[in-house]
Amino acid sequence: MMEEAIFFIGGFGMLFRQVLGETWHRRFEWNLLMDQIYQIGSKSLPLILITSLSVGMVMTLQFGIGLAKFGGAPYVPKIVSLSILREMGPVFTSLMVAARVGAGIASEIGSMVVTQQIDAIRALGTSPIRKIVIPRVLGTVICLPLMAFAANLIGVLGSLIVSTNELRLDPQFFILKVKTTLTIADLSSGIAKCCFFALFISITACYFGLNVKEGTKEVGIATTKAVVVSSIMVLVGDFFLTKLFYVVF
Repeated sequence: MMEEAIFFIGGFGMLFRQVLGETWHRRFEWNLLMDQIYQIGSKSLPLILITSLSVGMVMTLQFGIGLAKFGGAPYVPKIVSLSILREMGPVFTSLMVAARVGAGIASEIGSMVVTQQIDAIRALGTSPIRKIVIPRVLGTVICLPLMAFAANLIGVLGSLIVSTNELRLDPQFFILKVKTTLTIADLSSGIAKCCFFALFISITACYFGLNVKEGTKEVGIATTKAVVVSSIMVLVGDFFLTKLFYVVF
């Protein structure tokens, strides 16, 4: 287990270095990037919006019921909106993307390895990093912060719906509390986290996909590893990034 973790850390770092090197020193594949933005962003957005709406509504209901016993229902807009922007929106969005996009990238690249398409790309004198990895990494880095921003808006909207209908708070009061609580730093910290989470998800998925060796059975194993490892990296990384951004912002 420890040996496998060390190999992963080394492989992750080497792949990240290759992505950086070939992104700036080779001709860029814009058509492949646009396709990945569509596949990652447009097709994941409905799932992200449903998840964020549910999170906002559930958090509001839970906090509202608990705080109402102490007369603290008016504090729900501040607590929920701040939690969504700084933590719940970025983290839940990243976990959903890790489950959908990370699994898709790992299985797709793993299947290309098994069917020797990667070897064919190399035989033609083209870099598989430039053709396959870089568009997926950049597509995830571009789409994930944008989806997190949309998730923040929908999550706060879900909180507003529950606050007005279940907790009987005035909508104008809710909006005023959100405006006076949230700052640009709260939004920026959550969006900045997503840039790191996007790298965790995309490079991890590409790494496990490229390292498939023994037939189609290992494609499924690599897909599972990609989702599990990237999700763990998002959750663990969130702790350290939260500490960092509280200092920076």
